[in-house]
Amino acid sequence: MSTYEQTWDLDHIFKGGSESEKFHTYVTKLDESIQQMTIKVKGITNVSELHNLLIEVQGMMNQVREASAFVSCLKAQNVHDKKAGDLLGRITSLSAQFQSSLTTLDKFILSINESEWTELLEQDEFKSLQFVLNERRERSAEKLDVEQETLILGLGVDGYHGWSQLYDTIIGRITIPFEENGQIQQLSVGQASNKFSNPDRQVRKAIFEKWEKTWEEQGDLLSQTLNHLAGFRLSVYKKRGWDETLKEPLLMNRMGKETLDTMWNVIDKYKPVFVKYLERKASLLGVEKLSWYDLDAPLTSSTSTVSYQDGAEFILKQFSRFGPKMAGFSKMAFEEKWIEAKDRSGKMPGGFCTSFPETEQSRIFMTYSGTASNISTLAHELGHAFHQHVMNDLEPLNQRYAMNVAETASTFAEMIVADAAVKYANSEEEKLALIEDKVQRSVALFMNIHARYIFENSFYDERKQGMVSQARLNELMVQAQKSAYHESLDEYHPTFWASKLHFHITGVPFYNFPYTFGYLFSLGIYAKALQEGSAFEESYISLLRDTGRMTVEELAKKHLAVDLTKPDFWEKAIQLSLQDVYDFLEMTK
Repeated sequence: MSTYEQTWDLDHIFKGGSESEKFHTYVTKLDESIQQMTIKVKGITNVSELHNLLIEVQGMMNQVREASAFVSCLKAQNVHDKKAGDLLGRITSLSAQFQSSLTTLDKFILSINESEWTELLEQDEFKSLQFVLNERRERSAEKLDVEQETLILGLGVDGYHGWSQLYDTIIGRITIPFEENGQIQQLSVGQASNKFSNPDRQVRKAIFEKWEKTWEEQGDLLSQTLNHLAGFRLSVYKKRGWDETLKEPLLMNRMGKETLDTMWNVIDKYKPVFVKYLERKASLLGVEKLSWYDLDAPLTSSTSTVSYQDGAEFILKQFSRFGPKMAGFSKMAFEEKWIEAKDRSGKMPGGFCTSFPETEQSRIFMTYSGTASNISTLAHELGHAFHQHVMNDLEPLNQRYAMNVAETASTFAEMIVADAAVKYANSEEEKLALIEDKVQRSVALFMNIHARYIFENSFYDERKQGMVSQARLNELMVQAQKSAYHESLDEYHPTFWASKLHFHITGVPFYNFPYTFGYLFSLGIYAKALQEGSAFEESYISLLRDTGRMTVEELAKKHLAVDLTKPDFWEKAIQLSLQDVYDFLEMTK
């Protein structure tokens, strides 16, 4: 059995980190290629030139993704790497130039008359790209002319994405003081957040107070980053004539508002069941109501943890019960050091998976401290990597799946491991803890994520009228949390808008509801997998391969024979989560 290392290998991609000569050369060549392609795109006059140009565009699309993924890894592994910050600025600028070229190309596509366009898509070289090309044509019709869209992209480097990068810089400097064993430790944001699962309520309360105080102190700066990036976004929407703030996120997620509303309505219908869980947990912890810092609290004083090696082996064993392909792929990811999991200072908080399309590899980032939640996170990110893996042979344009279906594969992998952990628990106490871990995940996705969604809707409504103050942001956040949690908590987290990276990401607006969609959608898929056993893996891979070339409603219709605009699918999907709550309530009578 191999011993799996907790530090990833980036040298296989570009040796030398942020000082890499190979990467510097790669970026310089990419810059030159983008300039040349910009000239070609501007000069296109004939439909016959489109096929070869699309081949070139897709190759460059992969190169931009490769460079961006590498820099994101450098930034995550060391928040103090200033060179990585400089590289991020350069890649952001190159990406904007590339997107400008695509905007010009999209306008050419839009200029092709309807009959010629229909004939074109029937040609063999275009058939497989019909969905994405039609999508680009339709979206281009919704936007401004080439000059204005190009100007927006250019100004966005410093006037939009720059605010997100400033947020990252501020976060990189933050340390949270915490006294342990008589000594004051300066914890990174990631290390501090792990303390919220400490069994000692005084520890959780103390770290929460420090946590809240820290974000409050930085709130004047962070409210600026949030207000300005949102203001830029809204200005662009206004120019395009888009009245609905959700228009862009829904387009990006290839889903309709009716589907989104149906999902939230079904969740809200069943929230009282989750409130019962929160009330029971409060009783078990000896408090009248839970506070925000109690949500992830363990119900036992046990501090047992699972080593990284044992956690990895457990994941591989459970994946193999589902099917050989996901298990084999994940084993390779561990062996070839695709994962950065070491618990150390200087790392960014959170976890992610990013893909290198040129190298056909992925990298996973997280901080592993041995909890059941850590194992779930690791499985979650491996699910993302597997999703990309099964799409590597498709055209780059057909690999661009939306965030909501991206969360489907990751959550599916996470559930395989979480269910197995419950099944093979060594004691009733361990079983209860694992069931609760599953319920906590449902609460996070149905309540925490809903609070983020409610907050962003309220914030954008007010931002249309002008800047929203730090104090008002706190108020909006508490109102959203009270609504999402059905007022079941004693103390809320007013500065959550500042501490949560997702609000400050410019690449994906409304970085919230796709998580919940992916979770519930994967529950429906998981229910089917339980029925069909290991034979389901091939059907599952077929579904994943289609995620970049159809809407979510079409995907569900084709592979699951369900209508996402109707409550039936969502009602059935949520039953698995409800059963976890019922099991928890039964075990804690």
